[in-house]
Amino acid sequence: MNRMVYLKGVATLRVFEEKCVRCGMCLEVCPHAVLSLNGGKVKIEDLDACMECGACMQNCPAGAISVKSGVGCANAIINTILGRKNDSCCCVIEEKEMGSEGCKNPTSCF
Repeated sequence: MNRMVYLKGVATLRVFEEKCVRCGMCLEVCPHAVLSLNGGKVKIEDLDACMECGACMQNCPAGAISVKSGVGCANAIINTILGRKNDSCCCVIEEKEMGSEGCKNPTSCF
């Protein structure tokens, strides 16, 4: 299976270590394994893999995670499914699969 790649350095995901209770819920709900629990601390493993869906933030019982849900590729996919005009998508799978034109149909990113 190919790994999705998003625009580098734009994800808004933040973990507030001082609030974290290390329950691991964020690890369970993240669809892209962006977070890890390492040495008793939650660590952002791959910020650029975050699609900003907000699952980690919504499920954190301590409010230790912040992310602006829907500003990334998730927003493009949701808008396309709902039939809203959306000309952009920040994710790609591989150039050979999407061509040089870029991602014209955000739902094809999955």
